[in-house]
Amino acid sequence: MPTHSESRPLPWSAQEMYDLVADVERYPQFLPWNSAARIRSRKPIQGGELMEADLVISFKVFRERFGSRVKLFPEAKRIETEYLDGPFKYMRSSWSFHDRPEGGCTVDFFVDFEFRNAILQGIIGVVFNEAMHRIVRAFEKRAQALYGPR
Repeated sequence: MPTHSESRPLPWSAQEMYDLVADVERYPQFLPWNSAARIRSRKPIQGGELMEADLVISFKVFRERFGSRVKLFPEAKRIETEYLDGPFKYMRSSWSFHDRPEGGCTVDFFVDFEFRNAILQGIIGVVFNEAMHRIVRAFEKRAQALYGPR
């Protein structure tokens, strides 16, 4: 099933990038194919916060809502997401952010998922790598818009 793993240096701090990725409610403003976001609930957990959120993904004629459980660990600058409900058989992703001694940070991103709908899975399979690169670039562009070029 589609997986994508990426590690890349960015000129912004780990805290800035963590804050950007943790701000799920703002995803529709800049993420491709994300047309809506809603936070269901938030509660503290050891070392962070547990958030349940709904995202609506729109791609061509498909429009799907899915729920996820997002664990935010601000001190560790780590975000883990797991699937709750919607069009996937399963989905999990993780982000981690580490400051670099020379400035900026390294961002590590991983996603693994499979759609229940074979047609949608087939469509995504064809464009999956490009889609993941577009999503990562969207976060970079958002960082530049929020924090300025570095």
